[in-house]
Amino acid sequence: MFDILWNAASFIVALGLLITAHEYGHFYIARRCGVKVERFSIGFGKPLWRRVAADGTEYVVAMIPLGGYVKMLDERVDDVPASMANQAFNRKTVWQRIAIVAAGPIANFIFAIVALYIMYLIGVPSVKPVIDATLVNSPAAVINVKEPMQILAVSGQKVRNWEEVNLALVGHIGDDSLSLTLAPLNRLAGQTTEERIFTLDTRNWRFDPEKESAIGALGLSMLRPKILPVVAQVSQNSAAEAAGVQVGDEIVGIDGVSYAGWQWFVTTIQGSADKSIQLTIKRNGEQKVLIATPRPGKGADGKTVGLIGIVPQASELPEAMRIQLQYGMLDSLAVATEKTWQLVVVSVKMIGKLFTGDVSVKNLSGPISIAQGAGNSANFGLVYFLGFLALISVNLGIINLLPLPVLDGGHLLYYFVEVITGKPVPEKVQEIGFRFGAALLLMLMSIALFNDFARL
Repeated sequence: MFDILWNAASFIVALGLLITAHEYGHFYIARRCGVKVERFSIGFGKPLWRRVAADGTEYVVAMIPLGGYVKMLDERVDDVPASMANQAFNRKTVWQRIAIVAAGPIANFIFAIVALYIMYLIGVPSVKPVIDATLVNSPAAVINVKEPMQILAVSGQKVRNWEEVNLALVGHIGDDSLSLTLAPLNRLAGQTTEERIFTLDTRNWRFDPEKESAIGALGLSMLRPKILPVVAQVSQNSAAEAAGVQVGDEIVGIDGVSYAGWQWFVTTIQGSADKSIQLTIKRNGEQKVLIATPRPGKGADGKTVGLIGIVPQASELPEAMRIQLQYGMLDSLAVATEKTWQLVVVSVKMIGKLFTGDVSVKNLSGPISIAQGAGNSANFGLVYFLGFLALISVNLGIINLLPLPVLDGGHLLYYFVEVITGKPVPEKVQEIGFRFGAALLLMLMSIALFNDFARL
């Protein structure tokens, strides 16, 4: 229950900030163009708070936090006194109307830059993208890893941590090939070893983002902390707790078979759902045999597997692999702007790949997934929440620029037609477009919501 409330609260905060930024963009430019703004609302439905400013603009925070709007004086909607006609939106030049409508998505991009700017000023703890192996029969199998190697660039785009690697790889889904620039890890300690560029054949590279990352699907094995056969945590009401397993116990074997690595242990437990096993552990230098019965649960593929409920200890990452992505006042702005542009490029590519079929519509996410993402990022701390806000803000800006008549992009399409033809698009044509756009948007929202529930 707490997780649900936390996700909901994080979602409301995130959406409130993004909607405020978007609508303020429309509001600010409308005022600069001399348009009378009657209402600035964050949310829909019954007002929870309202205030009327001296200039007559009503500011509202409404009950349903799933959007917002700026209501401008417009002769097409209301009767406007002749004395105020020059303040009506429809009386402004086509370029002023374009500026007002485009200001919302632009504000989202600016918000993303500001969020990332603050994030990089604070500093982001990260890990260098180092691999220690590649999987056979995978696109990355062409890389012969004899020692840990750091990924320096993906198709020429420099990367500093695994998050940047993943983002760069996602942008290449559906491409015939991509290149990775790598160098042995010891080079980064001052030794001179030339970088090597590997070209990977990705024509058959397909993966399900719900089950694996782009990194793993490509066949790259991350260099991770070594997992030790020592219990670091025992889950409450678990099979391990019922068997008497304690923190600090060393795993010696199962059913008389000696411990052969964490993956062996996991595989053995998963294959023993509802079956009693003899778990040999060492406690205070003395071996003990505990009887445990792994409980059935769902695995990553949805199949029933055995779960015992322990977390192992892991060795510390070498200090040389840790980095702090932190910059000064000016450098943070440059890095934040560059990162925002990368997010824009990747997001546009992904939308294009939806239409070409390279990316499945199953990957569309709705408000439930966004709420979970907001809650998870907020759990990790402010810097990660800021990064999440930047990502969603960029996506909100791009989606609003799609040429669907119910979105800002649809209005811009009509205005650019007006620029070319010299006259407004006929009202009937606009009305048909709005109906078509609303139907298409409703269909996309339905798919996204269905995907959300399917993931749950």
